[in-house]
Amino acid sequence: MLDDHSVDTDFRTQFVRDPGSLRRNPALVLNADFRPLSYYPLSLWPWQEAVKAVFLDRVTILAEYDDVVRSQRSAIRIPSVVVLKEFVKPQKRVAFTRFNLFLRDEFCCQYCGAKGDLTFDHVVPRSRGGVTSWENVVAACSPCNLKKANKSLRNSGLKLRRSPERPTAEEMHAVGRRFPPNHLHHSWMDFLYWDAELES
Repeated sequence: MLDDHSVDTDFRTQFVRDPGSLRRNPALVLNADFRPLSYYPLSLWPWQEAVKAVFLDRVTILAEYDDVVRSQRSAIRIPSVVVLKEFVKPQKRVAFTRFNLFLRDEFCCQYCGAKGDLTFDHVVPRSRGGVTSWENVVAACSPCNLKKANKSLRNSGLKLRRSPERPTAEEMHAVGRRFPPNHLHHSWMDFLYWDAELES
């Protein structure tokens, strides 16, 4: 059974990757230091979660949409930017997942640079003692994966664009900033400005 603290931690750090639930009035969620908790996916909550957090006194509203949501007792403008009242300590360890692997490799094949139709490949094949780790797995398109099969890199005729390494959380944030979501509300820009080039 989870205690209140662990539930609260989950509440503050779970973000939606499904664009469908973010089509209408998503809220940008900032840590207590006024930085987004996550860049990829951008730390967004559906408007219902943001309103709930306001009523539970877990966030402060920094910007609002024009749209209003009403209950029997009150009306509230839907938050577009909220900041957590308690600081969430960033995780230092990056989980080894398919999604994070593709993000590290910037969603392109590490042999030919193609984008789309990605899978993953063991640089040293498992049949030759290769392990499933950050240092031995790369994103690969299907044609390159089929060409390499269980051959060594030298025998396959393929070359890596860069050696696979375990990324740091800072490196993953930096990569994530290069993949902004399709929708960026104007009220978010003041809180994302340090990632954009300044106009001269």
